[in-house]
Amino acid sequence: MLITVVIVIDVLSALFLIATILLHSGRGGGLSDMFGGGSTLSGGTGLERKLDRLTVISAAVFGLCTFWLSWKWNP
Repeated sequence: MLITVVIVIDVLSALFLIATILLHSGRGGGLSDMFGGGSTLSGGTGLERKLDRLTVISAAVFGLCTFWLSWKWNP
């Protein structure tokens, strides 16, 4: 039962990680330009900084779930 819950969390975090990575700005533009804001000298808009935090959190959740599954699913 617990392994099923962790698998669901792992898959959802992987999908969320893909979505947040695709929303990041590339060489020019990205999420900040899509909504009309430009980047500032402090490293981007508040929206970009929140997106960075969400990406890091989803990557950490994905990594921990994957590590736990590889450790527990070893028969």
